[in-house]
Amino acid sequence: NSRGASSLLKDSIPITEFSASGPFEGHDLLRRGFASVKNELLPSHPLELSEKNFQLNQDKTNFDTLRNIQGLHAPLKLQMEFRAVKQAQRHPFLHSSNIALDTLRGNDECISFEDILNDPSQSEVMGEPHMMMEHKLGLL
Repeated sequence: NSRGASSLLKDSIPITEFSASGPFEGHDLLRRGFASVKNELLPSHPLELSEKNFQLNQDKTNFDTLRNIQGLHAPLKLQMEFRAVKQAQRHPFLHSSNIALDTLRGNDECISFEDILNDPSQSEVMGEPHMMMEHKLGLL
């Protein structure tokens, strides 16, 4: 009975109310990563935001050009392929190179900063594999 289940859920207390909050809250390193003051600050330079969104702007420009040349179906098909490739990932504790996404974008033959020194936003953090998979699957 769905009505009975919803009334039970309505009467129950959410778990978030039991979590610690305030100035003495413990930082959850597994879910939030390392604490950094830099992440909380505003961009230091006007072009920093543009550089962070470079690939998004580049994809939008490519989709617009592709639509003008080949029609509406071409960018829609490419966006569908992008989504399919992004869904296939490794386990959360292993770094993924996203070679299929690079191939679709045409960046597979280009050597960039990420190829040599890796993406600085994805620091090498190796946690406990079982806990990370349970968090990804929503079991924690």
